[in-house]
Amino acid sequence: MLKRKQSQPLVLVVEDEPLVRLDITLAMVDAGFAVIEVPDAEQALELLQTRKSIGLVFTDVELAGKIDGLELASRVKSDWPHIKVMVTSGQATPDREVADDFIPKPYNTQAVVSHARALAA
Repeated sequence: MLKRKQSQPLVLVVEDEPLVRLDITLAMVDAGFAVIEVPDAEQALELLQTRKSIGLVFTDVELAGKIDGLELASRVKSDWPHIKVMVTSGQATPDREVADDFIPKPYNTQAVVSHARALAA
């Protein structure tokens, strides 16, 4: 696992577009976060059940698979209320009850990092 600062939570990035996922993962790692990345909500939920150190989920709304990012965010808030959730989309703006933060697409990776730091504080 990547080394991270003690104050930074482990970030779970959920994005089905490989290049977008790589871009945000690299930006988060460069900022001192440890990151686990997955392409869909099903894999994210499996990790959330076993990795108790996850403190932040960053998910796209539009995901491949049976579960979209809004449903994932809702499950995270219900089952792991201590985990912060950031949602991104070029289409929908989620309800505040589903996510702690919303980043519209297209986004600047440094803006995402800034929002992640604010949620981690």
